[in-house]
Amino acid sequence: MNAKDIDWGSQNYASEYLLSIADISILLSEQQDLINDAVRILFESWVQGGTVFVIGNGGSASTATHFCADMFKTVIESPGGKGIKALALSDNVPLVSALVNDWGWENLYKAQLETLMRKGDVVAAFSVHGGSGSDKAGKWSQNLLRALQFAKEMGGTTIGFSGFDGGAMKELCDVCIVVPADSTPAVESMHSVLAHLITFRLKHLINSKPEEGGAR
Repeated sequence: MNAKDIDWGSQNYASEYLLSIADISILLSEQQDLINDAVRILFESWVQGGTVFVIGNGGSASTATHFCADMFKTVIESPGGKGIKALALSDNVPLVSALVNDWGWENLYKAQLETLMRKGDVVAAFSVHGGSGSDKAGKWSQNLLRALQFAKEMGGTTIGFSGFDGGAMKELCDVCIVVPADSTPAVESMHSVLAHLITFRLKHLINSKPEEGGAR
């Protein structure tokens, strides 16, 4: 059962949802190689002292913030260690509102990267639909796609976390992990699982070679 098919009026809604998440997890485990690639990119950024910029809209913006916090702090065993330089570009509310007001929603993340990004940095994006679909404001997540395209043009590396059919992000990103589900809550839930999985793999790698971080 896909999470979109759950009968939320049923007395068994909780078990139905959790069993569907278990099924999605099994399917997602088949993307082990892509997960390894994402870990490798982030670990190499730590070794080189690069910066990881993380972007997302709505619930995915909160996932981006959480992932940055984990990459910055959770990967460190104790004070004095060097975490990954990670920054969520939705966090500065005055800056976000100024950019959206003056230059438009579609330029929100690209405009920040134009100032902050250096060649070799990483941009990671969380998006349920990967840029496909639309609503009252038009096509979804075009600001993510524009930022990812800019990152590639700058010589950066891009990681995508998507769902449904992967959307444009599946082709645009250097590595894109697509949660095999057609359900927004299921995709967002699994994005959090992936973020934690990647964080603790990075923690193992970083603390196996603590002397290498922050070369730049």
